[in-house]
Amino acid sequence: MALNLRQKQTECIIRMLNLNQPLKQSGTANEEVYKILIYDKFCQNILSPLIHVKDLRKHGVTLYFLIDKDRKTVRDVPAVYFVQPTQSNIHRIISDASEALYDTFHLNFSSSIPRPLLEDLASGTLKSGSVEKVSKVYDQYLEFVTLEDNLFSLAQQSTYVQLNDPSAGEKEIEAIIERVASGLFCVLVTLGVVPVIRCPPVGPAEMLASLLDQKLRDHLLSKNNMFTEGGGFMSSFQRPLLCIFDRNFELSVGIQHDFRYRPLVHDVLGLKLNRLNVQGEKGGMKSFELDSSDPFWSANSSLEFPEVAVEIETQLNKYKRDVEEVNNRTGGGSGAEFDGTDLIGNTKHLMNAVNSLPELTERKQVIDKHTNIATALLGQIKERSIDAFTKKESDMMVRGGIDRAELMAALKGKGTKMDKLRFAIMYLISTETINQSEVESVEAALNEAGADTSAFQYVKKIKSLNVSLAASANSASRSNIVDWAEKLYGQSISAVTAGVKNLLSSDQQLAVTRTVEALTEGKPNPEFDSYLLLDPRAPKSSSGGGSHVKGPFREAMVFMIGGGNYVEYGSLQELTQRQLTVKNVIYGATEILTGSELVEQLGLLGKKMGLGGPVASSSSSGH
Repeated sequence: MALNLRQKQTECIIRMLNLNQPLKQSGTANEEVYKILIYDKFCQNILSPLIHVKDLRKHGVTLYFLIDKDRKTVRDVPAVYFVQPTQSNIHRIISDASEALYDTFHLNFSSSIPRPLLEDLASGTLKSGSVEKVSKVYDQYLEFVTLEDNLFSLAQQSTYVQLNDPSAGEKEIEAIIERVASGLFCVLVTLGVVPVIRCPPVGPAEMLASLLDQKLRDHLLSKNNMFTEGGGFMSSFQRPLLCIFDRNFELSVGIQHDFRYRPLVHDVLGLKLNRLNVQGEKGGMKSFELDSSDPFWSANSSLEFPEVAVEIETQLNKYKRDVEEVNNRTGGGSGAEFDGTDLIGNTKHLMNAVNSLPELTERKQVIDKHTNIATALLGQIKERSIDAFTKKESDMMVRGGIDRAELMAALKGKGTKMDKLRFAIMYLISTETINQSEVESVEAALNEAGADTSAFQYVKKIKSLNVSLAASANSASRSNIVDWAEKLYGQSISAVTAGVKNLLSSDQQLAVTRTVEALTEGKPNPEFDSYLLLDPRAPKSSSGGGSHVKGPFREAMVFMIGGGNYVEYGSLQELTQRQLTVKNVIYGATEILTGSELVEQLGLLGKKMGLGGPVASSSSSGH
């Protein structure tokens, strides 16, 4: 059975809402208890894509509040707290308990509560004489946001900037990697699996893989081992393969424009936590939800936008035909005369029509929703020439460059400042060698458009550094440059400008997808043999090299440090459709970013290096 992260996390949350009691077949607790739910902003975002108000009601939650809001006393009712284990949350819980706001306190922390905070909680409730109010304390290991069955985000913002910041010290980098490892550990606990880990042998991916491997090893030795797999007897064929990458492995995918429905809705309309707002026909804003409960979204989100428009039209026509058929059957149309002698037959038709009404109404709502979304997208596409940017960027990556006249025409044509900036960065990444006069013309065009060129300058700097590294490959000074460069940019030197060779193969398959496909097959492959292999269930000495990897793997998990996107997610889901080995791929990232949000982070790094304008705080925020 395929791993389903959304289902697993939802089950954990429902158990938590039922005071961590065993559930009946119906999915509710044996004893119905009315309760209050208290959460912080982070945990609200975890709940939002999974649990709706009607679900809360079903599980006895009558009221729900943010922890930092002023709340009134509610006697004789237990409270379920679902919060991050932070100092401010612990202080608030102690305050609530001392004021006896609720009958009992069921405390659920999104990740493992550190010992010092647990001691603060104990001493604080003891001092205020409210320790008996605290019924239970649970570590829930749920510190991640699941957006689809196979898509999650750790909701850790600006990780890309933090890891690539030239002023970041070793301890700061280690603290970031530790936070990411804790989030990924929560995902694995929720799924109940210990994966085999593969990653490139350098940079943040290697640091994360090694730390996660150690965390899993330590946990497997502890008494309260939460992994329920069949011990060491499970073959690698049944265990998942976890492939870890750093955003710099394939930077272009995070920046480029894309013309498929799901990435377009995210990039253009700002899909966040599966919700988006669209301008309605009469001027007001309409809010829509897009998740697996929407059959049209599930079936068509990976299609190119023109195909989606055709599909909306097809569904609308089918709906009209079905309505007409119902009218005809019930005597409302010209197709069927009412025959008094066949009263039973006509009554049957009427009953069928009544039964089909809710389904028809629901279908119409879905069609209307996607008509609204498609109309909003079409307006933006026309206004900004998104289709032209998508095509030109794709051609650049395949050809390794672009005609100068075409390049300048795109930069002086339609599109927002950010569209042009993204296009210019894609030009930099795609070209093997930099033509100085051409780059100056691009910069002039960006300045003319009023764009902030910090991100462009940053990528250009890395690109030129890459060229000087290659030029000094045989000289004695190379080691000094490499040391300095790696200190300054982490892994990004060679990776940002890996060029067409790494970024796209002949059939335009993404590098991440191509790599995952090769790694899940588990066959010797000179391109990926240098990748680390870590198996937390194997003796430590046998981990590290790729020599004894057993494949193929049916289940894979792909994790991207520094920000993921819907383009990569879609590409990996397509992989499961077109090849026989891997049947299921779960994709996750530190955050899910639009192209604009990633470019903002590149711009911030440019400013930190003194390229472009003054340093501003990062405003980008993915899921």
